[in-house]
Amino acid sequence: MKIGTLARRAGVAIDTVRYYEREGLLPAPARLASGYRDYDDDAVERLRFIRRAKALGFTLGEIQELLQLSSRREEDMAGMKAAAIQKLADVDAKLAELQRIRQGLTELVESCPGHGALVHCPIMGALAGADA
Repeated sequence: MKIGTLARRAGVAIDTVRYYEREGLLPAPARLASGYRDYDDDAVERLRFIRRAKALGFTLGEIQELLQLSSRREEDMAGMKAAAIQKLADVDAKLAELQRIRQGLTELVESCPGHGALVHCPIMGALAGADA
């Protein structure tokens, strides 16, 4: 199948297909006599795998590792689970950081009356490093 058909079936843009090829996530396909790329059904499944992994927050480097693990289907699944556990820990750390940021912003917003001279704004003072 041609690149446009592949992209449609996998739910990605044509430029994404080309990018994943350049990055080594998608093997280079055979070429037709006309020079057009000729993809097989495995490319559709691989692109869907990549798309779903990206939606779960995996980086392209991590996806490359997952693809390598997935190519050894008869091996133990411990490696795949370990990768998912690590990604979950990363997400938990990001959530904790976002909660910390949210709490700080909430305190700043609550401390600001929202009127008066900007020089007395506790938000501006906190951002400038002054005691507000």
